[in-house]
Amino acid sequence: MEGLVDAPMRDVLTRIGGIDWCVSEFIRVTGGPLHRPAVERLVPEMRHAWQTPAGTPVHAQLLGSDLRWMAHNAALLADWGAPVVDLNFGCPAKTVNRHRGGAVLLEEPHTLFALTRAVREALPDSVPVTAKMRLGVSDTRLTLDCARALQDAGAARIVVHGRTKLEGYRPVVHWDWIERIRAAVSVPVVANGEVWTLEDYQRIRQDSGCADVMLGRGLVSRPDLALQIRQVQHGQPLQPLDWAQLQPWLLEFYRQVRERVVDRHAPGRFKQWLGLLTRGYPEAAALFEQLRRETSADAVGEVLRSAA
Repeated sequence: MEGLVDAPMRDVLTRIGGIDWCVSEFIRVTGGPLHRPAVERLVPEMRHAWQTPAGTPVHAQLLGSDLRWMAHNAALLADWGAPVVDLNFGCPAKTVNRHRGGAVLLEEPHTLFALTRAVREALPDSVPVTAKMRLGVSDTRLTLDCARALQDAGAARIVVHGRTKLEGYRPVVHWDWIERIRAAVSVPVVANGEVWTLEDYQRIRQDSGCADVMLGRGLVSRPDLALQIRQVQHGQPLQPLDWAQLQPWLLEFYRQVRERVVDRHAPGRFKQWLGLLTRGYPEAAALFEQLRRETSADAVGEVLRSAA
């Protein structure tokens, strides 16, 4: 998720634990080759065998529709050590869709096939190509056609967000449609969308029939959600991360953010996460109100240090 699950967030979440692998923010492909320094800025884990400091693999995600350059840049990522190249056909953002990227391509199953096939043929056999899709642009007329196109073109796995592009991130979610996709293809399908709690995780697995689930905003709002799932899977006692235990992680995240952005942007980036944390932690609301109008990076840091 662009601008949300960046390198500092991936570091903190994977060190808290329970995550099998994660995906980079999308790497835009336009009309030319990628430049390694720009990719390293977005995905600094590539300097460390494409793993977070916790050792969690990071898959590289491409977004675009230029057949030649998508293939060319996928090959570059493989040369730079990417373990998996993922294709983004799920982003609903208007600015992305206006440039023929993300979910808008779900109106064109033939384009999904051509892009995925071109990337698959550009990669060595050892590097899988995977894809993320939504259910469609405005309806589900082409949902199964899109999923089959991705499979037939060589996608080794499909992550499905259970909404259309137009539904965005509204509460409505169609986990039953993920089950229809799972039944229509032979490659693994991963369920995604509106998983905020352990109970949501159990229900999406039941409704979709999928063995695997991708967490998004729910993990950002409850950073130990994946760890809770892992504890349940292994029959371990459930030990949720409380607000006091989260404080050092907030401070570490903010420290890393300040290393990556200029000071005037750091408070806003932290408050973005804090706003999502209010869903999982009532205590976050009080801190958000305390910092709502604070624009000084140093002042925000002082508040976090005093809490930790």
